[in-house]
Amino acid sequence: MHIIDHNGFRETIWERNDFDVKWVHETLKGETLAVFGYGTQGQAQANNLRDQSYPVILGLRSGPSYDRALADGWRPNENLFMLEEAAAKSSVWFYLLSDAGQKQQWPLLCPHLSSGKAIVFAHGFSIVYQSMTDVIPPKDVDVLLIAPKGSGSTMRQEFQKGQYIHAGIAVEQDATGRGMDRCQALAYAVGCGNLFATTMQREVICDLFGERGSLLGAIYGMWLAQYEVLREHGHPPIESFTETVEEATQSLYPLIAEFGIDGMYAKCSVTAQRGALDWYRRFHAALKPVFNELYQSVVNGTEAKRALDANTSPDYRQRLTLELQKIASSEMWQMGRMVRSFRLPPSTT
Repeated sequence: MHIIDHNGFRETIWERNDFDVKWVHETLKGETLAVFGYGTQGQAQANNLRDQSYPVILGLRSGPSYDRALADGWRPNENLFMLEEAAAKSSVWFYLLSDAGQKQQWPLLCPHLSSGKAIVFAHGFSIVYQSMTDVIPPKDVDVLLIAPKGSGSTMRQEFQKGQYIHAGIAVEQDATGRGMDRCQALAYAVGCGNLFATTMQREVICDLFGERGSLLGAIYGMWLAQYEVLREHGHPPIESFTETVEEATQSLYPLIAEFGIDGMYAKCSVTAQRGALDWYRRFHAALKPVFNELYQSVVNGTEAKRALDANTSPDYRQRLTLELQKIASSEMWQMGRMVRSFRLPPSTT
């Protein structure tokens, strides 16, 4: 365990090698772990647990997720059950349904969350916005957060390579006195790497803010604006896409991941360095008011309400499909598919 004190902020970090696998198995001895939901996080965490022979079952509704679980080798009435049956059979719940799904299924499942059990969230949404979700665990259960900092598909891929992604953890409610031990052991078991202490409140604000900001929303808005300006000034589509997206994702972003933004700048031409250093302040000044507006929209619950309202609409799936199809069929991402097809396959020599 490390305590990091930087600019007045003290943060606690646990490395994966702080935990012995024997201790993890001993801590989870006698538990039955149930993963509810088989989206990107549910699929990754359930399969990581199964690969290590932890006592894990799935709780799913009939539909595409259930069919995907069957294709992955989960067996009905052995380690694959309907939601309510899995809830009754298990002592630890990984509640990994969508945020809207957690709200919808809570009245059905909550009666099975009996004294001494633990419920694990990968995201603080349902707890922090209880006034909207009505997800209120009983006082006699442990309420835990294990929030992997990456998509489920990345988590699974890294686990299969013997590597791990970081996660934020928190004990929101420690009814048994074993909440932190349970939380750390479960984080290790699902395949997380270094763990850092957070809270449900901090995690959900950072998560909603980051997704709408630099991780997903802002980055696409920035790419789209640059691509459109290039096209409007006569640059051809492939050239515009390559300069906007391909060079970023295939060359520069990996350098940032390895060396930091300063290290990436140092590996660029002096002309590129000068342009970056001269212009980042303009973008910072233009974007910070938008990010402040976004942050307040997360804190005051506007983003949570918008998400729940949209995701519980009867025609949500159809509208989402149309929105994604519109992006996929745009010239920019048609060029993306073409450019990706030009990439050389990995060398076999």
